Amino acid sequence: PADCAVFQCGGCWAVLGDSLHLCAQEERGLGLLVCCRVTNDVTWEDSLMVGLEGALLGCAYNVLSCRSCGFTVGFILYSASSDLAYLRGFFCFFKDSILCYLLKNHMIIAASRVNFPVVTLKE
Repeated sequence: PADCAVFQCGGCWAVLGDSLHLCAQEERGLGLLVCCRVTNDVTWEDSLMVGLEGALLGCAYNVLSCRSCGFTVGFILYSASSDLAYLRGFFCFFKDSILCYLLKNHMIIAASRVNFPVVTLKE
């Protein structure tokens, strides 16, 4: 498939997920790729963090990390304001923290430079 990609850790290139499980792209300040499934190389803290500033102000979330190197790659929202509530329970990868291996081109590039077909959880 032309638009398929594998998501890799920006720290060690471990495979974290793929575009077949991509549910949404959030660009408003967060720069996220939102997935419904991830690989076993993604781990998350049991303890909740609370956003004290920025786009996650007042949100409770679990931090997502790479199991191989410990690099922080995103979060899972537990509770959020109404404008981010649609992201609760999904795996949210920071585009700046992951790489994409594009299957068609056999290229690895920063996820922040990739535009996937439009998908959204809001509709």
